[in-house]
Amino acid sequence: MFKKILIANRGEIACRVIKTARRMRILTVAVYSDADRDALHVEMADEAIHIGPAPASESYLVAEKIIAACKETGAEAVHPGYGFLSERASFCDALEKEGFVFIGPKPKAILAMGDKIESKKFANAAKVSTVPGYLGVIEDAVHAEKIAGEIGYPVMIKASAGGGGKGMRIAWSESEVRDGFDRARSEAKSSFGDDRVFIEKYVVDPRHIEIQVLADGHGNTVYLGERECSIQRRNQKVAEEAPSPFLDEKTRKAMGEQSVALAKAVDYQSAGTVEFIVDRDRNFYFLEMNTRLQVEHPVTELVTGVDLVEQMIRVAAGEKLPFAQKDIKLNGWAIESRLYAEDPYRNFLPSIGRLTRYRPPEEGKQGGVIVRNDTGVYEGAEISMYYDPMIAKLCTWAPDRLAAIDAMAEALDAFVVDGIEHNVPFLSALMKHPRWREGRLSTGFIAEEYPDGFAPSEPDGWQQTALAAIALSASLIETSRRERHADRLRAASSDLRSDWVVRIGKDYVGLSLTEGHVTIPFDMGMNADGSEIQVVTTWRPGEPVWSGTIGGVKVIAQIRPILNGLRIDWQGLSVRTKTFTPRHAELDRLMPVKLPPDTSKLLLCPMPGLVVSISVSEGQEVKAGETLAVVEAMKMENVLRAERDLVVGKVKAKPGESLAVDAVIMEFA
Repeated sequence: MFKKILIANRGEIACRVIKTARRMRILTVAVYSDADRDALHVEMADEAIHIGPAPASESYLVAEKIIAACKETGAEAVHPGYGFLSERASFCDALEKEGFVFIGPKPKAILAMGDKIESKKFANAAKVSTVPGYLGVIEDAVHAEKIAGEIGYPVMIKASAGGGGKGMRIAWSESEVRDGFDRARSEAKSSFGDDRVFIEKYVVDPRHIEIQVLADGHGNTVYLGERECSIQRRNQKVAEEAPSPFLDEKTRKAMGEQSVALAKAVDYQSAGTVEFIVDRDRNFYFLEMNTRLQVEHPVTELVTGVDLVEQMIRVAAGEKLPFAQKDIKLNGWAIESRLYAEDPYRNFLPSIGRLTRYRPPEEGKQGGVIVRNDTGVYEGAEISMYYDPMIAKLCTWAPDRLAAIDAMAEALDAFVVDGIEHNVPFLSALMKHPRWREGRLSTGFIAEEYPDGFAPSEPDGWQQTALAAIALSASLIETSRRERHADRLRAASSDLRSDWVVRIGKDYVGLSLTEGHVTIPFDMGMNADGSEIQVVTTWRPGEPVWSGTIGGVKVIAQIRPILNGLRIDWQGLSVRTKTFTPRHAELDRLMPVKLPPDTSKLLLCPMPGLVVSISVSEGQEVKAGETLAVVEAMKMENVLRAERDLVVGKVKAKPGESLAVDAVIMEFA
């Protein structure tokens, strides 16, 4: 077994590999760029080597720097994680020539399966079911339009060397092919240094289901069940689960056996994933093979009990798999939620900055439920614009699917992240969505269920009562604390008024206390809509998470102070509350509403990012839907289009400029 390995990656996956290596008593070496000097993976590793500037193209993607770090530290092997150099056969070759072991498949398999175009050709030759498409080199946008017309719309334009949704576009008509082709090529070149793209038929209402395979160098290959990855946004996975709520045993077996056959055909060694598109009738089509560890591998580990990173290391060291296919059993259900640094209320645009507060839920097994959080950040860390926006991967396991979903909902409600915008509110709302809970999924789920973008829903009757109870309890506990302060000039009153009004958004909810005092833990009887409920909590002022029971129902919510009130985030809801006496509530209703400033004549930068191009000039007349500018953030290009017919006034930004959120790009006449 290896004594020391180097992790050629960063963030949560680097931390994940270090955890297993520690358990195996293997020393670890981290590499880091200027932006990651204070990163968590650097702190966790036994050694750390600086490899260059912040841009990945000058650090994490430079194979020579990784090899130099191996020589300097005496590392015997390299684990590439995912992304960066993980699927580059040339990197694998270079390591082997220098005498280092690549913890992953051999170059032959990477070349055969790592390139989407070549993998489809190989799969066709091996009689694997594939989606109809054009696998040759596409010369230009005109050629792309011709091919798309022959295949039939809709079509998907995909980067050959891509992954993670980068360099991918869906075109529903000829007019969308040209722009989609140009954007896909541009993103592919920026992210992977390879601008080749291919076109294939887009299967309507598909599911994205993948099979995890594991193979050693002694001819043994197994599959470890499937993962349902259909909840995607902009072709990027958001939530995954294992097993799939859609597959039956017959389909699972067929997909697994086909995946194993494909892996054996290329002499695959290590962990890998065969991805499929599955239609409504459970017909499945080979999509691609990822010759690396997948981001969502934890859900497979939770339902199989197999540490995939450990097996990758052991296979690379020449060991045999310790189990056969008959030994692989699926136990229970696991859910993964990807926490991204993005603003769900602004169409999920990227968000960067410092984590002023980062408090994940407690990990481990509690009451038959397992909570796991794979992360590469800490409180005070900075989310950089140079890398993927993922903050953490929160996973839950339970004996059945609904229990796992409920455990995830509770864990998300307890996950506190401040300093940047993030998608926890969306993930919390997803866990309560009826279609998600029923398992009626497709890759179009988010676009179909949130066509106008995500916005917090209005609280229903029970939710409004619960929110009012949380707000009032917190207000009374804070009041009690002030009243009992040792340096208070006036003696505390033992009387507590019974009637209160809580404002939730624009609504006013009246509550009446039936107890004459407040105790800690807080235990209060109150009337809401004529029915008496009891509220019990151990919350203390300053704590970001309110937990307790309301009418016997367990509730976990996040509360943050705002001017004269509290913001409460719970189950995907985000409301502003204020607690009043009845008279103060009457006066509050009379207060004028402050209107937001008019920005209709401005194009504002929707996220911190780099201006790639300005498509218009001053004085130009622009029609609705035409491109105004392109801004890049976190490796994704965002096209800003005109919302109406307009005339460009003054252009205030230039290509190459880095802009903050809401910076003015141009003014309209």
